[in-house]
Amino acid sequence: MPEFPTAPPDPPKAVVDRPEVRRIAFIAGGACIFYFVQQLLWPAPIGVLVQGMVIDGLTAMIAFGISLIYRANRIINFAAGDLGAAPASLAVLLVVGPGLPYLVALPLGLMAGLSLGAIVEVCIIRRFFKAPRLLMTAATIFIAQLLAFLSIILPRFFNLTTPPQSFPSPFDFSFEISPIVFRGNDIVAMLAVPIVIVSLLLFFRFTSIGIAVRASAESADRAALLGVPVKRIQTIVWVIATLLSTLAIFLRAGIVGLPIGSVLGPTILIRALAACVIGRMERLPTIFAAAVGLGIIEQVIVWDTGRSLLTAPIIFLIVLGALLFQRRGTVARADDTSTWQAAKEVRPIPDELKNFPEIKFGFKGFIAGLGLIAVLLPLVLPESRVNLLGVILIYALVGVSLVVLTGWAGQVSLGQVAFMGIGAAVGGAVTSRLHWDLSIALVLSGVIGAVVAVVIGLPALRIKGLFLAIITLAFAAATATYLLSNEFFSWWLPQGRIPRTPLFGIIAIDSETRFYYLTLGCLAVAVYAVSALRQSRTGRVLIGIRENERGAQAFGVNAVSAKLTAFAVSGFLAAFAGGLFVHHQRGLGISPYAVEQSLVVFVMVVIGGLGSISGALIGATFVVGTGYFFPELRFFVSGAGALITLMVLPGGVGGLVYQGRDGILRRVANRRNVLVPSLVADARDLSSIISATDKGREVLREMADQLDTQRTSAAAGAFDVTQGPDLQATEAISPVSVPEPPDDDDDYGGGGRTLPRRRRSTVGGRTR
Repeated sequence: MPEFPTAPPDPPKAVVDRPEVRRIAFIAGGACIFYFVQQLLWPAPIGVLVQGMVIDGLTAMIAFGISLIYRANRIINFAAGDLGAAPASLAVLLVVGPGLPYLVALPLGLMAGLSLGAIVEVCIIRRFFKAPRLLMTAATIFIAQLLAFLSIILPRFFNLTTPPQSFPSPFDFSFEISPIVFRGNDIVAMLAVPIVIVSLLLFFRFTSIGIAVRASAESADRAALLGVPVKRIQTIVWVIATLLSTLAIFLRAGIVGLPIGSVLGPTILIRALAACVIGRMERLPTIFAAAVGLGIIEQVIVWDTGRSLLTAPIIFLIVLGALLFQRRGTVARADDTSTWQAAKEVRPIPDELKNFPEIKFGFKGFIAGLGLIAVLLPLVLPESRVNLLGVILIYALVGVSLVVLTGWAGQVSLGQVAFMGIGAAVGGAVTSRLHWDLSIALVLSGVIGAVVAVVIGLPALRIKGLFLAIITLAFAAATATYLLSNEFFSWWLPQGRIPRTPLFGIIAIDSETRFYYLTLGCLAVAVYAVSALRQSRTGRVLIGIRENERGAQAFGVNAVSAKLTAFAVSGFLAAFAGGLFVHHQRGLGISPYAVEQSLVVFVMVVIGGLGSISGALIGATFVVGTGYFFPELRFFVSGAGALITLMVLPGGVGGLVYQGRDGILRRVANRRNVLVPSLVADARDLSSIISATDKGREVLREMADQLDTQRTSAAAGAFDVTQGPDLQATEAISPVSVPEPPDDDDDYGGGGRTLPRRRRSTVGGRTR
């Protein structure tokens, strides 16, 4: 046979062209650049860098748990650290109290963590399986409060008043990297972190459970169709996250002691979340590198400057830059906007009923009654109580701003109080330093807040869902610790007591009652304006973008301008509320604008109902008002009580109010004999509700008579004395098909056996 020439073999690739070599070179180059920049800006010894790597390597383990739970449930787990706090505290207390050996107490703590993770997922998280993701995220905040309380009271069972801040290491060995001395607990952490990372990588790549976790994270519905037990897999994910957190807190306790209160304070929480976002919630090595890098930055800043106030703004800029410079395709994979939609839209009063007098005047009378109560309350309450009522109204205004941005536009914000703080600083400075009128100060506060909100919202043009939420949370931390700090901006921030000058120069607002009426009027105007916005084309565009951005753009909607409009309106309202608040408190302060307050506002609106203005008002009254006026009922707005509230009322307290309203509307419809499809569409037995009204029974009788007439006409035309039977008409009204006689030529399976062949007929539009 002739030999055909063959192509020469491909030359072997050079070593530098191999992907693994390029990856190692990229990591080494990035580490060198990071070290050079760090030494240039904040010089620090090598020992400080190593200490930062050790401590924040443990933070990276908590970040792994956040990433896993996000991929499984598409939520931000604010209880990621607190899940491991109680089991880790138990293990540490067993070492310090009864004196159990290190290697006995740690497995007991891990077993407790395993049980706790399974209980939390099965008993709490699984109840919110079909709930909006924001509702489940709020549930994790309450879980964190509950577990933090458990961690605080746990030492009392061992006759200790505070959590221990040190315990013996498993071996006595130490070494020094100037100027830091690393002892046994530090060495255990150094060994544990890389072992955990490698174990996780091998688990997800080579085990069947790990592959199932990855599959359910990609698409839970598709994994369920392929036979993956999604709910069981999610339980495993929560158990793994809890074990990681337990091990991290236990090892961290040997270095810096057990935390007092919540494990993840604002700085650590934002650093862990930022690392997850930089790693796009799926790349564990990138998450680890980001967590360690951000931790080193904090350590060297503290070492070089002696304070940590610069940490929050620097982390904010790093996270913002990392996300903006990532490619669009890489960001979009972990950006699941649909799961972040706030809640279903509140159903308006049906057109069939809105013109009846009892509906038209009844609901207007109800609103007027509430307004009358709000007006008369200051007349029967002391000044101190009226002051608290003003706080509720101001927080309600901030809640309305969050409804516009998150509830309608779908842009998740966890830093709404930051805009409030900026408005407070501007408003207080205008009246105290420039001595301008309060009306000008409030408007200027709103305008500055709108401008800042638009600047923060610019990344929303390509960053959505979780990523945008983390940016706003980081901005809230930067605002509270840096922008509102007198150490850096004392030259323009309001100082001392802020006077309440007459409004427009003639209306005195010096008393608490007068200022309350001013706040009430501002809230009423804001509610009216926002309601008009919702009824306008802009409001419908915002809802359309929230539901389906690409579909809205297909109809010519400018999504960019709509989003920025939502940010501007939301920022204006929040900053306007801040201008009111700083004059209400007669001073600026820092604690009212802390990151924790942003989470309080977020939870407040979620509990009230994020899809409606009334939900913000109800949430502020329920959460803030309960703490002020009914402290004995505070159980129901924090921790376990709030979890029970969300489980019983998935739509929030506002949802319960609207269910009562719909019940009244159904009674009116039944009494008026009016069939309202929008009120019966959500019922389980539609026919029973339709037949309960005279109009419904009439409709059913007309449908039955029409069906009988059609059958009679079809039967009359089915047989014509001149033409013979019409087989098609006969089949059309026949409930069953008529089989053909046996056909000897139709053989089934050989052997000469024949079976009758049924005629294909059409019954009710379906071929049978």
